[in-house]
Amino acid sequence: MKIIMLGAPGAGKGTQAKRIAEKFAIPHISTGDIFRANIKNGTELGKKAKGYMDQGLLVPDELVVDLVVDRIKQDDCEKGYILDGFPRTIPQAEALDAALSAISEKVDYAVNVEVPDSDIVDRMSGRRACLNCGATYHIVNIPTKVEGICDVCGSEIVLREDDKPETVLKRLEVYHNQTQPLIDYYSKQGILKEVDGRKTMSDTFEDILKILN
Repeated sequence: MKIIMLGAPGAGKGTQAKRIAEKFAIPHISTGDIFRANIKNGTELGKKAKGYMDQGLLVPDELVVDLVVDRIKQDDCEKGYILDGFPRTIPQAEALDAALSAISEKVDYAVNVEVPDSDIVDRMSGRRACLNCGATYHIVNIPTKVEGICDVCGSEIVLREDDKPETVLKRLEVYHNQTQPLIDYYSKQGILKEVDGRKTMSDTFEDILKILN
């Protein structure tokens, strides 16, 4: 089972991807993890990616695709995998299709976790993080025992710059510009499946399982 997870920042696609990976015992692959692993292991692809990242540049599509394809050729991906955060653009999607086709494979499902922008802004502006130990909370869903104080280390928790409403709206604008074409692309292939991400995490997960089963 080869699955691509789509969804705006804060839609919960990463959480769902992890749950699917556990349920079906297949790897959850995020491009961030691949970059870190290759850089840490000093691979040729990792060195190339680090060169771009050190200059503050985006890693080119061809190199990202090479890293992803290298990862999905590993033994633990034999039964399938979930790609989270990739592809982000049409050129990446086309390059992935071409690379999979060369090894006689194809994507089975592109699952889009759909959440309205206003809900995402509410969700993310409710997030709080401890800058000391990295623990994360939500003022409604996962509140701290003492308001404003981290349960783990007792430090103050804060609203991160990334989660402020104005920053979230900018991130959503970038996401829609990049990803709407991808949604159309996978829809035309007949593999796009949409789930309502406004439901509880468990209900959304059940909806995804119905699709995959």
